Amino acid sequence: MAAFEEMGVLPEIAKAVEEMDWTLPTDVQNEAVPLILGGGDVLMAVETGSGKTGAFCLPILQIVWESLKDIQLGKTSKVTKEISPLWLMSFFDRDAGMAVTPDGLRCQSRDPKTWQGARCTKGVTGKGKYYYEAVVSDEGLCRVGWATPQAALDLGTCKSGFGFGGTGKKSNCKQFDDYGESFGLRDVIGCYLNLDAMEMHYSKNGTDLGKAFTLRSEFKNAVFHPAVVLKNAEMSFNFGATEFKHPPKAGYVAVSQASKDCTVSSGVKGGGDKPQKLQNNAPHAVIIEPSRELAEQTLKQVQMFRKHLDNPVVRDLLVVGGIPVKEQIAALNAGVDIVCGTPGRLEDLINTGQLSLQSSKFFVLDEADGLLKQGHECLINNIYNSIPKITSEGKRLQMVVCSATLHSFEVKRMAIQRWSGHPIWSDR
Repeated sequence: MAAFEEMGVLPEIAKAVEEMDWTLPTDVQNEAVPLILGGGDVLMAVETGSGKTGAFCLPILQIVWESLKDIQLGKTSKVTKEISPLWLMSFFDRDAGMAVTPDGLRCQSRDPKTWQGARCTKGVTGKGKYYYEAVVSDEGLCRVGWATPQAALDLGTCKSGFGFGGTGKKSNCKQFDDYGESFGLRDVIGCYLNLDAMEMHYSKNGTDLGKAFTLRSEFKNAVFHPAVVLKNAEMSFNFGATEFKHPPKAGYVAVSQASKDCTVSSGVKGGGDKPQKLQNNAPHAVIIEPSRELAEQTLKQVQMFRKHLDNPVVRDLLVVGGIPVKEQIAALNAGVDIVCGTPGRLEDLINTGQLSLQSSKFFVLDEADGLLKQGHECLINNIYNSIPKITSEGKRLQMVVCSATLHSFEVKRMAIQRWSGHPIWSDR
């Protein structure tokens, strides 16, 4: 028990381990558990009986439980605080499916069906001419611009939000009109706000696209925040802390240079003051196994480790064929934190929207060589590409891959070419 606690394992989990007659961690556990608890990716090649299932189930269970506990206590994630003097995209004034990086300068949504929005932590009001840049850093549907604190997070769909979308449309109050031209990957969109003339306009890669909106008199003393809404896309922002790719035209300054009397900080709730809602069908961890038997064994390990964990309880679900799908859908709707399953049934539930990947902190491939031999490489890549690489808490997605050998070309290629992280290679 003491040996596991020294690695940072919770006493409640260490007690369960002791009751399983595990006296000391195996070699792979000794390396993998601290790495996963520390936020790292792990790629391990281990033999049967080496303790590799415990090596990833134990730390994943702990992190998921700690996340649930933080939510229960109303704690926010350990990311840059909302009261920062810097201009950042908000960790609070956003939709639940919108991820914001810890530096507050990149937003990403991997939801392919629903628009996810966010606003900046600060806004401008009164007078002056302001500018910021937004870059499309991953292909998808984007709309960027300005919004008041009262506006819908779905930018451009209410009277208080003004957006310019990648399809070449400007939008306000659900009215979408042709404007400028379309934009996409790596394009730099300049967002201009002239409070003196009550106008907004945009630029693309330094080319002015002309006036987009004339603001009505009711907005004379309104506060305008930089804002964005995305669908399966990513945008990066520069509010003036670094040199702009395309400096604004004469008379305009970066929003971060607005005077104190023209700068307003946001509150911590957005979208009409509605708190973020967690999705019951969005587990924190997705574990894929090549067979039903292995999925059952892995889930059994999770259940044994969580024996003494309560308040909150970590909810798990076996997602395999041979079980009525209605039962699995009902369990997902009731709330699930860890899902362990086989490719076919997982694919069915994901494709039909019954299983959401928007809250995933962990993506685990057990017996990866077996999964690839069964022909699931395309499915694995599709699932991976659908998971946000930055979680809604501002942390990066963690990958854990187990393989019988590191000599498999397919496993190496998938690890190196497909994933954004840098796996820790552990050959035991």
